[in-house]
Amino acid sequence: MAKLSLSLSCGNYEITRPLIEGAVQADGIDLTVLASPAARDRQWRLGRASECDVAELNLCAYFMARDRGHPYIALPIYPHRRFRHGFIFVRSDAAIEQPSDLRGRRIGVESGFQPAAAVWLRGILEEFHGLPHKDVIWVTDREEDIPFAPHPQLRIERASEDASLQNMLLEGKLEALISPDYPAAFLSDSPKVRQLFSQPQEEEIKYYRETGIFPIMHILMMRENLVRDHLWAASSICSAFNEAKRVANQRLKNPRVLPIAWHSDVMREQSRILGPDPWRYGLGKQNRQNLEAALRYTFEQGLISRTPSLDEVLYNISEEAISGTPAS
Repeated sequence: MAKLSLSLSCGNYEITRPLIEGAVQADGIDLTVLASPAARDRQWRLGRASECDVAELNLCAYFMARDRGHPYIALPIYPHRRFRHGFIFVRSDAAIEQPSDLRGRRIGVESGFQPAAAVWLRGILEEFHGLPHKDVIWVTDREEDIPFAPHPQLRIERASEDASLQNMLLEGKLEALISPDYPAAFLSDSPKVRQLFSQPQEEEIKYYRETGIFPIMHILMMRENLVRDHLWAASSICSAFNEAKRVANQRLKNPRVLPIAWHSDVMREQSRILGPDPWRYGLGKQNRQNLEAALRYTFEQGLISRTPSLDEVLYNISEEAISGTPAS
C-alpha cells in the first residue's frame, strides 16, 4: 500500500529534529519536511496562503485563522513553549516599579500585536498584575500576519517604517517594550534598559505554581479535510512528534550534548519545578487549562469573534494514542 504523501512545516528544534532528519518516521506517511527557524515567514505563508498539509503555527494566530475559516484544525502537539515574564523591558530611569504603573503609557510590541508571546504577556499582566490591556497604547512595528479590526476600546498605533521600537524605548518615546527576544541594549548591559520584573524567573516559577501553566506558544495543525478523510494520519503524525521528543530527551540526558556548564543541574531543576515532561502533548487537564487561558486572552484582546470550546478548535487524540501505549 502506497504511503500518504504530506508536507510538514515546523521549526528545527531539538524535540523535532529526529523527525526532521528521518530518525523518526510517521507510520504510513511520506513526509516532505520544510524546517525553517524563521517563524515569521512560516506563519505569514500559513496565515495568508494556507500552505502545507501539516504545520506549526503561533497558537493565538491559529485561533484567529480558525475563527476566519482557514482550512486547518489543530492537533494536541505543542512544539514551542516559553515563559515570558522576562521579555518586557522599561527604561531604567522611568518611574515604573510594577506593571500597574504602565496604565495610560505607550508600550511597543515587536513583531506585531498578534504573536502568542504578546497575547500571553498582555493577558498575564491584566489578570495577575493589574494592567488592563485597554488602558495601554500599543505601538507595533509591522503589518499583522492576519488582518483584524481592533475593538473600539483597543488603542493600537503603527510606528513609522523607518522606526525601531528598541530605539524608541531608549529615546523615551515608549515607556516599555515587549520583545520576543532580548533587545540589543539589554544584551550589551546598557544602563538605560532593564526588565520590568527584576527577578523574572522567580515570577515565572510563582506563576507556574499558582496556575500550572507553562505557556504554549506554538501548536501543530493539519488540513481539516485530511483529518476527516484519513483519521489514522493525524494519530500517526502525533505519535511521530511524541517519539521525536522522547528520542531528543533521551539524547539530552547526556551532559556532553549541550555546551552548558551546569547542564545536569539545570535539567534536574527543571524537572523539580515543572515535572518530568514539561512539553507533554495531548489534551490532559494541565494542557486544557493552558489552552483555555490562551483562548480566553485571544478573545478578550479582540482577536477572535467568540470563545469556542477546545473541542471545536482541536482534534482530540488521546495521550495513549500519542504515546503508543494501550489505554488502562
